[in-house]
Amino acid sequence: MMLATLPVHYSTIDQLLFSQGTTTRLLMAFAMGGIIGGEREWRHKASGLRTNMLICMGSAMFTILSAVVAGDGPNKAQIASNIVQGIGFLGAGLILHTGSRVLGLTSAATVWVVAAIGMACGAGLYVEAAIATFIVYFALQFIGFLEARSKWKRFPMLYEVRGTDQITMFADILSVLDKAHIRLNIVERDTVGAQERVTFTISASTVRHKQLLAELNASDATDKVVAFRDEQED
Repeated sequence: MMLATLPVHYSTIDQLLFSQGTTTRLLMAFAMGGIIGGEREWRHKASGLRTNMLICMGSAMFTILSAVVAGDGPNKAQIASNIVQGIGFLGAGLILHTGSRVLGLTSAATVWVVAAIGMACGAGLYVEAAIATFIVYFALQFIGFLEARSKWKRFPMLYEVRGTDQITMFADILSVLDKAHIRLNIVERDTVGAQERVTFTISASTVRHKQLLAELNASDATDKVVAFRDEQED
C-alpha cells in the first residue's frame, strides 16, 4: 500500500529559532571561507575570495538542511554526505596537466578543506572550524614561504633573456643549461627592434636558480636576464 508523503510543518517559533541559529552558522562559515579565500586571492589563484566563501557557506547550509529535512528519521547526514563528492568534482576542475607539470593540486586541496570547515560551521562546531582555518592559513602562507626559502624545494621560474646577437645568445643559454643538465623549454620568443627576447621556464631549487641567473648574466651575449615566479604555480 502506498503511503502519502506528508509535508513537514514548522511553527513560527521553530522557524525563528532555526533562523537565528542558521544565521550565526552561515556567517561563521562565510568568515572562515573569507580568511582562506583572501589568502588565495592575494596569490592570484583561480579559487579566490568569493569562491571559498561560497563553498564554505554552501557546505554549512547543506549540513544544516541535512538534519532539518530528515526530521526524526535516521538519515540526518544523507545530504551532507554528498558534499564530499560534489567538492571532488569541483576540485578536479582546478587541476591542470600541462606537459610534465601538474598544476592546481594545492587549490583543489584547499577547496576540499574549506568544504570541511563549512560543514563544521553548519554543525555548530565553531571552535573546531576556527582552529582548522588557522591551520590551513598557516600552511598556505608560512609553510609555502619556508618551502620557497629551503634548498631542497624545486619550483618553476620564468627566465627572460634579452640580447642583440641572436646566435651567440642562444649558444650561451644552451651552454649554461647543458652544464646543469636542464633542457631548454621555450615559452615565448619575439623580436623588439634590434633586440631578441626569449622566455623559458626552469624548475629548480633556490640555490640552483641563483647559480643559473649568475651564469646567464655573466655571459657577454646577454644584455639582461630577469626571472619571475610562475603565477600558475600553487
